Amino acid sequence: MSERFAEANLLGGFRDLLAAIDDRAVAVVGHARPDGDCIGSQVALARVLRSTGIDARCVNPDAVPRRLAFAAAGEEFTNVDGLAGFDGVAIYVDCADQDRPGGRLRERFPEVLGNIDHHVSNSMYARFNCVSATAAATCEILAAVFLDAGLEVDAATAQALYAGIVTDTGQFRFASTTRTTFQLAAELMVRGADPVSAGFELYEREPLGKVQLLQRFLASFQTAADGRICLGTLEDGVFAETGTSHEDTEGMVDYARAIDGVDIGGLIEVRPDGIKASLRANDPRFRVHEVAAMFNGGGHACAAGLNQPGVTLAEFTPQLMAALEARLAEVDAERET
Repeated sequence: MSERFAEANLLGGFRDLLAAIDDRAVAVVGHARPDGDCIGSQVALARVLRSTGIDARCVNPDAVPRRLAFAAAGEEFTNVDGLAGFDGVAIYVDCADQDRPGGRLRERFPEVLGNIDHHVSNSMYARFNCVSATAAATCEILAAVFLDAGLEVDAATAQALYAGIVTDTGQFRFASTTRTTFQLAAELMVRGADPVSAGFELYEREPLGKVQLLQRFLASFQTAADGRICLGTLEDGVFAETGTSHEDTEGMVDYARAIDGVDIGGLIEVRPDGIKASLRANDPRFRVHEVAAMFNGGGHACAAGLNQPGVTLAEFTPQLMAALEARLAEVDAERET
């Protein structure tokens, strides 16, 4: 079958990966604090592998977030403790490097058979790397190779893939969205994906505590570079005070990015052991994944994250702000040449 959606190298690489499984069991591994693309990719790949007769299970260091339970309905997830006696191979999805699922899973799977991902910072750590930095989501890659390879995509698989695509494209608003993204979403609808129920579960069931958390984030905004940078902070203890968890920050950073005149927005979480931050840009020329890499992070040109253990907010914020201001200056200089 000729390629309709997938890049030729991705389709060929995926077929090689399937052949290399050789009837062994597969752990479909996702990253810590999983988002829609991670959960959707895991569910879809596990279901498709099982449809071909391969034993597959989903493995995460963290539980499926509440808002993504609909995409994982009927799918059993486990952590590394549930792999006792498992004698199979690992395929990582939506993981830019082998550390994203955490140290225990890296120890459990020192060698990774497959790596399916769309992060520009991907380190190509597996035997078979099906990676495209131009894809809007890992679920977009999987949808494309599934359809082009003629594999079974039932309604539950289609819904999981749609959830991953709609979340990682910001409801089809981000620059990564292409004609192919819409074509694949339409194909998934034909196979049973339901945008109405997905939209309701993802965006219209917010608990009151999350709204209160958002209030705290908005109230913390500080700007720099004549309003081109906007950073917000969630202080240590705010989750307990609002009855929320870290998963309730999903999508919150976009409020900082969406302010008129802002080029780069950021969310900084203060934790007992350090700092976690997310960065978002309105233009891929700002390459925020490179800024995140200065702090041992990574991601995409318009969306990146980082962790800084052992630092305080007072130490970290000026460093991040200086790095972002330098990036703006670099891009401005590039535009003038």
